Amino acid sequence: MPRFYLTTAIDYVNSPPHLGTAYEKITADVIARFKRGAGYETRFLMGNDEHSLNVRRQAERQELDPLDYCAKMEDVFRGVWAKLDVSFDDFIRTTEERHRLGVQKLLEAIRARGGIYEGTYEGWYCVSCEAFKQEKDLEDDLCPLHKARPDWISEKNYFFRLSDYRDRLLELYREQPSFIEPETRRNELTNVLEAGLLDLSVSRPGSGWGIPVPFDEESVVYVWFDALMNYLSATGYGTDEEGWNERWPADLHIVGKDITRFHAVIWPAMLMAAGVAIPRQVFGHGFVNFQGEKMSKSLGTAVDPLEAADHFGADPLRLFLVREIQYGQDGDFSWDRFEARYDSDLANALGNLVSRITSMAGRYREGRLAASARSSLPEISTQAVTDYRTAMEELRLHDGAAAAFRIVGAVNEFLTERAPWKLAKDPDAGGALDEALYEAAEATRIATVLLHPVMPQSTLRILERLGGTNGDPIRLDDDAVFQGGRTLSTRTGEPLWPRLSGGRSGGRS
Repeated sequence: MPRFYLTTAIDYVNSPPHLGTAYEKITADVIARFKRGAGYETRFLMGNDEHSLNVRRQAERQELDPLDYCAKMEDVFRGVWAKLDVSFDDFIRTTEERHRLGVQKLLEAIRARGGIYEGTYEGWYCVSCEAFKQEKDLEDDLCPLHKARPDWISEKNYFFRLSDYRDRLLELYREQPSFIEPETRRNELTNVLEAGLLDLSVSRPGSGWGIPVPFDEESVVYVWFDALMNYLSATGYGTDEEGWNERWPADLHIVGKDITRFHAVIWPAMLMAAGVAIPRQVFGHGFVNFQGEKMSKSLGTAVDPLEAADHFGADPLRLFLVREIQYGQDGDFSWDRFEARYDSDLANALGNLVSRITSMAGRYREGRLAASARSSLPEISTQAVTDYRTAMEELRLHDGAAAAFRIVGAVNEFLTERAPWKLAKDPDAGGALDEALYEAAEATRIATVLLHPVMPQSTLRILERLGGTNGDPIRLDDDAVFQGGRTLSTRTGEPLWPRLSGGRSGGRS
């Protein structure tokens, strides 16, 4: 069985996740579920980034030991991901022993190959970003992300010879353009590389909150070097030689567009310097804005993902984020748009279709549908499955979901044309009625299989009503195939997604 190792960025725990954070985890989960359905032994990693100065300050505000605060926040984050049905296989915290050992091993490996030297850093440092800033990075002397003035610092640090890797990284982008996607991110980073790279500080003075530098007990590892290492330490690097050799390199890093430079420039350079294989691909997704404004707790424009999930359920939220936003580009969330998508895609299209089919099957055929002659639906479904697979492999998640809804639209048109309710009144149209109901149910079942990675719980309920699959877990090769020569046992039920009264649920803005 082929393997697939997928990661997301680990999250600062100075505050609970907002919908923009959840977007990354949900879309990565869709990819992981698709890969499992496509027959891959999938390993999906998430985690928390705990060695941030902001985290320590937040712990102090709550009069907690930093480790106790981080443990509390782990429960918060895990609770959100459980509510949103995110199916990670491993969850790493940067305060874990396995991570500390991995970080120190990689730092020693880079140093042994001449990639680390001691020096003095002077410049701007944004505490909120936990990142050093050059003058050209600032806007009106402020950090463009946090609208705050960075601190000027001067301190003894250890530096990584990042500048040595400019040409190798440019060559990587030319020879393996898929290493960084989408193309807009690759173009941005190519410009960064062509402008030249500065060496990077990999330590901060002080022996407090952080991983000790193995060759200098008076310093701790800089938080970004520490954080990037989680992808490798989670495989067993530094603790399980056999395990990490089997699991590494990662097939895909899913990260926000604002940190692609760390993941597609600094991270591969670190690995090259240590003699470790680089990941196969980095994908920088866009931001989810709220009514046109960047989603930010500090700016008051953040949406609580639990509130959004409570509004209609986790699955409608997951579908909205996948359908509404072209993967790799920025998108926008508003309550009005969320409700409109709920009505159009779920209440009116898929949910209504399932109700129509199962109701007619129960009324006219006692819930048992036998295959008969073929119409155009098998060909439409087969082409949609092909398009779906291609789109999902290319990380065009929005196009993958659209392929499934093409089947839904085709079945609705098919039922309008065939009018089973009229065929049921004609004693000589029994075969045509069997054909219409069976093919509508089977095509809808296939659309449901394709939507399973996006809406894992709702699709299982639909499949129970439409005759199920070939087993558990769902497998595309078996379950996304239009099948004849069998009998579908259907059943009716309450509406999956009731229409909103008056088209809205309270006029939220």
